[in-house]
Amino acid sequence: MRAMSDPTPYTGLPFMKMHGLGNDFVVIDARASAVSVSADLVRALGDRHRGVGLDQLAVIDDDQHTDIALTFWNSDGSQSGACGNATRCIARREITLTGRDAITIRTERGILHAVDAGDGLTSVNMGKPGLDWASIPLSEACDTLHLPIDGTPVATGMGNPHCTFFVEDAEAVDLPTLGARFEHHPLFPERTNVQFAQVVGPDHLRMRVWERGVGVTLASGSSSCAVAVAAARRGLTGRKVRLTLDGGEIAIDWREDGVWMTGPTAHVFDATLTAEFLETLLK
Repeated sequence: MRAMSDPTPYTGLPFMKMHGLGNDFVVIDARASAVSVSADLVRALGDRHRGVGLDQLAVIDDDQHTDIALTFWNSDGSQSGACGNATRCIARREITLTGRDAITIRTERGILHAVDAGDGLTSVNMGKPGLDWASIPLSEACDTLHLPIDGTPVATGMGNPHCTFFVEDAEAVDLPTLGARFEHHPLFPERTNVQFAQVVGPDHLRMRVWERGVGVTLASGSSSCAVAVAAARRGLTGRKVRLTLDGGEIAIDWREDGVWMTGPTAHVFDATLTAEFLETLLK
């Protein structure tokens, strides 16, 4: 047996584990540790029995014109254009590290702005929603406020596609079955996130979510933005709402400059992947 004082023989890849309302992430800071992320690496990390476990993986990079750049991967190894909760978690870390009260972030959907909202909360402007069929995108032209799908859901683009059903009782929905079914609906050529939302009051929604490439998640920032936009477009709520998700509550404010998302974050731990784990991906 090796003496406990002996240094570990493993050297590997540092990472952070974070979550926003239970929507959990592995975050790799590529500014500190150069890394080439592959779909195999994401899937291996995402395995909650043999890896770390994650809904999404986020990579932080330098950027010439913003404070940081982010890229996102789903647990199935596919890439995602947006991940609101991960963006908020990473923004909180950067704000804390730099001592600033605001930062800019480059993502696939453009430059996002994040600010310290006080009381430990962080706000991110997730940008303006896509409301026409081509920007979501859909496979054909149609009314995005009343899709030709059973249940007449609403389609919204928030850097990734969203399909929102308004129901009488969100708790009664068979989310695993219906989420999987509608994620792959032919109207969504890039698949879609699926939400089932219940109107609780003029400024309060109950939402459950199925994320494309992941499955059922406790929360989703971009989905929360999409549901708030869909509800306002339908005239079910105002443009400033509170959403109750399986993992907690988030506030959404659809303003002229974009959809602002405000909520808590958690930086759970820092760790290092062993060389032994990484080498298994090469076999």
